[in-house]
Amino acid sequence: MSTTESASPRFSGIEDWGSNDLVLGIVEGQFAAIAAVQAAAPALAEAIDRGAERLAKGGRLIYMGAGTSGRIATQDAAELPPTFNWPYERALSLMAGGSTALTLAAEGAEDSEELARTDLDGVNVGPNDVVIALAASGRTPYAIAGLVHARQVGALAIGIFNNPGGKLGEVADIAVLLQTGSEFLAGSTRMKAGTAQKAALNCISTGVMIKLGFVYRGLMVEMKPTNVKLVDRAAKMVATLTGADYATARETLDIADGSIKLATVMLEKKVDLLAAGKLIDAAGGNLRKALE
Repeated sequence: MSTTESASPRFSGIEDWGSNDLVLGIVEGQFAAIAAVQAAAPALAEAIDRGAERLAKGGRLIYMGAGTSGRIATQDAAELPPTFNWPYERALSLMAGGSTALTLAAEGAEDSEELARTDLDGVNVGPNDVVIALAASGRTPYAIAGLVHARQVGALAIGIFNNPGGKLGEVADIAVLLQTGSEFLAGSTRMKAGTAQKAALNCISTGVMIKLGFVYRGLMVEMKPTNVKLVDRAAKMVATLTGADYATARETLDIADGSIKLATVMLEKKVDLLAAGKLIDAAGGNLRKALE
């Protein structure tokens, strides 16, 4: 039996525990999940570096998973466009069973290898793409077949799994083992395993975006201010980066049509919108280089 499916003797009597002990036991598992991610730092770092190389050539992040793993992957993909202004068409999530499986269980879909190949062919997976497949067990046919197919077309194949010896690691270019062990509820991989997977994806996607220049001085300078809260956040970023007062930063941001990078260059370089755009274009969209 895989470690995520096995029952821990320590938790055999949890139905008799008090609520406070239940909370402490569940939270303990979350700490263990993060420790498992920390232990996988070398593989995650490799995923960042090699992933950034592909994406810099115009590739896409393509996530694959079933059940909890697929839902976690979909969340990571969905948050890249608003956070980094990453194109929606370059952050794809392929869920075993399709989009309806995000809210309605489609457990049998994870057993289809053909479905994985069909889904990848449907998005024309290619050599510049980065395919990340997740499976707590490490033996989900949909995820395994997806990585095999991804490697056949030259894409970078990253496997994230929670059981030592999982076949997903054997077929991946980069195997990310998150050894979380037994769950508080035996087999409920939405708990420790799920937390570890989300943290690992946070590391990869955020690290890649930083490597690609989508972050400057720890700030999300590619963010699109699409509501009142985000407009305020964007103006504060511009003020922080340029030393301008809030009112000036907000006014310049308006002139720049909400672009944090344009507004920052306008104020720092004391140039108009057109000149700021040329500087950013010449720097390949990288704010640090544009300011240099």
